Amino acid sequence: MRLPILIAPLLASSLAAADLKLGIIGLDTSHVTAFTEVLNNPSNRDHVPGARVVAGFRGGSPDVESSHTRIDKFTETLRTKHGIEIVDSIPALLAKVDAVLLESVDGRKHLEQARQVLAARKRIFIDKPLASTYADAKEIARLARQHDTPWFSSSSLRYGSQAEELRGLKVLGAYTWGPASLEPHHQLDLSWYGIHAVELLYTLMGTGCESVTRTSTEGADVVVGRWKDGRIGVVRGERQSRGEYGAVVYAPKEIRSAGQARGAAYAKLLAEVVKFFQTGVPPVPNQETLEIFAFMDAAQRSKEAGGGVMRLQ
Repeated sequence: MRLPILIAPLLASSLAAADLKLGIIGLDTSHVTAFTEVLNNPSNRDHVPGARVVAGFRGGSPDVESSHTRIDKFTETLRTKHGIEIVDSIPALLAKVDAVLLESVDGRKHLEQARQVLAARKRIFIDKPLASTYADAKEIARLARQHDTPWFSSSSLRYGSQAEELRGLKVLGAYTWGPASLEPHHQLDLSWYGIHAVELLYTLMGTGCESVTRTSTEGADVVVGRWKDGRIGVVRGERQSRGEYGAVVYAPKEIRSAGQARGAAYAKLLAEVVKFFQTGVPPVPNQETLEIFAFMDAAQRSKEAGGGVMRLQ
């Protein structure tokens, strides 16, 4: 009678120790090869254990240059260097994996791709941007609730050196900056690349923004947000500079800045992703991710209104 009691903890231990099998949807971004290298190569100095990429679905967007010009290269690297199986549909991928990295560079694709993953009740990390519109972002969240399936989305900048250097301060206000190149098919234009600097602002300020104004020119954007507690957060998106990231935090007794990131924070992000796949607890609350999109949506409306004050919806 004691045998099943002994076997149960051994079986649970074996399952806990086994690597999760991950699938990638969308092979048109450099993240797919970088992430696979960190997850699948134990000799990599940044290796994150606990999960392995085993399958990929190409996806792709023929009307987005950075998608159709790079997808073949990234797909071939996954196949030949890492031995990843390339499948011809999302259902075929879902049958082979425990969880999903949604990496499509085109945010317009994310809702329909995530819909299939959530319906299959597979935990999903959705790389930036969560979606190309606030409406799509809210629908992803609704589907996740409907299927009782956890999701998580984040820019790697949340785990970069700037956030690390400034973490722990009492933030009275913050100013962040970074590249904000535009892609004509994305209705929320900041979601294409400006989202990195926006996410860094939220990493420092937290939620609670109530309204924004935006000044936009050919070379730059400046978005000023007013938080409900009276704090002010500012994002500057650049289209003419070298593409560096940085932040300034205004604290009670000091003003502290942190500049250009020292390399990508992929390993730290992936450590959080793997932990999320294991526990089902997103390290960034879904409501914060949705507020980031409400912030960008209000900024878009402000731009279209010539810089008027727009409340977050």
